[in-house]
Amino acid sequence: MRVSTELATELVATAHELADVARVATLAHFRSRDLTADTKETQRFDPVTVADRLSEERMRAVLARRRPMDGILGEEFGSTDGTSGLTWVLDPIDGTRGYMSGTPTWGVLISVRDAEGPIYGIIDQPYIGERFEGGLGRSQMKGPMGEAALGVRAPRPLAEAVLFSTFPEVGTPDEAAAFRRVAPHARLVRYGTDCYAYALIAAGQIDLVIEAGLKAYDVQAPIAVIEAAGGIVTDWQGGPVHDGGQVLAAASRELHAEAMALLNG
Repeated sequence: MRVSTELATELVATAHELADVARVATLAHFRSRDLTADTKETQRFDPVTVADRLSEERMRAVLARRRPMDGILGEEFGSTDGTSGLTWVLDPIDGTRGYMSGTPTWGVLISVRDAEGPIYGIIDQPYIGERFEGGLGRSQMKGPMGEAALGVRAPRPLAEAVLFSTFPEVGTPDEAAAFRRVAPHARLVRYGTDCYAYALIAAGQIDLVIEAGLKAYDVQAPIAVIEAAGGIVTDWQGGPVHDGGQVLAAASRELHAEAMALLNG
């Protein structure tokens, strides 16, 4: 849908208010020695904490006040229909395993999408105080070192690239095997940084992220932020990945093509 300047301003302001209230909610429980986690699955540990729920509740309250005509898709409380053609996609804590372990690489993911896909997104890291945003004409970050424009690294071959992933923790055995066809060819491979890895692509620090088993709320904000910074995010076959699944994010189309060829054997 076409977004007017006035609407874009309102959407960006709303997204930042969502990120602000989520910061307060998540930091209220971060590194608490009393924090416990339930699991949402029986076959594997898929944690959810009081902070996940509180963060999403606070964001939904903002949307009820500012944008009641919009839909919502959130990780913890499901979907709410809207009438505007816009839907807010919320991950109140992306990386709950990291959050409950005290590491600072979890984040809050906020995006707004239309029928075509995400048009704007925020990746926020409350503890570090870094916020990355992209879409609606914006591509920038703000943190302890000030503000800076986002932009991906210059194209380079896989042999010179830095690759991040959560493997081998997620994905099927076949997906893990596909990842192992790519990883040995990269210069450096690092694991377990959740949404922060996508922010690092947009900030020009790394080159590639390969993941599987993601949901819409895991990927829509990263798509908006990375694409605004000049990168590319697709599924492993090069198609849209707005609804999650197998994700391949790269700083350049050349690197994306090289990694995709190896993933598909």
